[in-house]
Amino acid sequence: MKFAVIGGTGLIGSQVVKNLNAAGHEAVPHALSTGVDIISGQGLDEAVAGADVVVNLTNSPTFDEASPAFFKTSMDNLLAAARKGGVGHFVILSIVGVDQVPELDYYRAKALQEEILAAGPIPYSIVRATQFMEFMDAVLSWTADGDTVRLPATPIQPIAAKDVAAAVTEAAVGTPLRGIRNVAGPEVFPLDELGRITLAHKGDPRTVVTDPDAGMFAVVQGDVLTDTGAHLAPTRYVDWLS
Repeated sequence: MKFAVIGGTGLIGSQVVKNLNAAGHEAVPHALSTGVDIISGQGLDEAVAGADVVVNLTNSPTFDEASPAFFKTSMDNLLAAARKGGVGHFVILSIVGVDQVPELDYYRAKALQEEILAAGPIPYSIVRATQFMEFMDAVLSWTADGDTVRLPATPIQPIAAKDVAAAVTEAAVGTPLRGIRNVAGPEVFPLDELGRITLAHKGDPRTVVTDPDAGMFAVVQGDVLTDTGAHLAPTRYVDWLS
């Protein structure tokens, strides 16, 4: 099969391309760096021409109120090009619980992306993943101040990027789901505890202070970013840290 992987040079995209090619398929990565602009549409028709499947792993350059416009324009352009090119399956990566956190601009934007795909003309699959283990350093940096890091106790179910890429690959080679598949890490942690585990492993002497109002995840209600009934990936957080 032939795959056009849009955003194919990023953290997940590069691994999906590698997985697909290793399995004997033809997967071509496309990104701004390869001359494909999903906002202006430049290079899009050529990128998806002849592809059986389009995998869209692009991301908004910002997480603020500009992100919905990014996903609206990019999905409209990609779907139009994919329809013109006769693509039979369109796959995107989203976030577990994305429709349960309307307070966050970026989550509303990703929910809009899902809606546009589901309403579109092409059979589709949506893979929703929990929070990436690789993002923990960034989360710690958001609320770091001197010797302390402030984090809420929001339940998080971290998943390794390689496991996310494996789930996207599996969905891409399969029959269109015409729906959503959730994938998640094998364990749930309060975010503040996850911060303490991370700092301890790194030998970082800073202290994590539990603060229900700190950072982006403070607005999350309950355990909506977790799903113990999802397909559980194998990589445990402490093993990933090691």
